[in-house]
Amino acid sequence: MAEFSIDGRMKVKTLRKQFKDAFGATLRVYKGNQFADEDATLASIRVGDAKGGELKCAGNLKVGNFENKMKELFGVKVQVANKDDNALANNDITIAAAGK
Repeated sequence: MAEFSIDGRMKVKTLRKQFKDAFGATLRVYKGNQFADEDATLASIRVGDAKGGELKCAGNLKVGNFENKMKELFGVKVQVANKDDNALANNDITIAAAGK
C-alpha cells in the first residue's frame, strides 16, 4: 500500500503530486477560500495555532480523518476529490478508494 510523510516544509505542488501518485485521487489545498499557491510551503499558508509535526499518509486513512488531521496538524484546509477532480470524495471512504 502506498504511503508517504507530510511535514510543514513540503511545498503544495509536491504534496499534491505525491498524493496523486500514491492514491490516484486529487488533493485540493486551500489558503483561506482560494486555492493555495503551488510554490508555497504548508507552513507558510498555515492558519491558527497548528501543532505542526509529521503525518504519515496511508491509503487506508478515511478521507474525513485525513482532512481533519491536515487542519489539526498543519492548519491547512484540504479536500480530497476524485481522480478527475470533478467531485469531492465521500468522507467515509478511504483515500485509496477515492482515487478509483
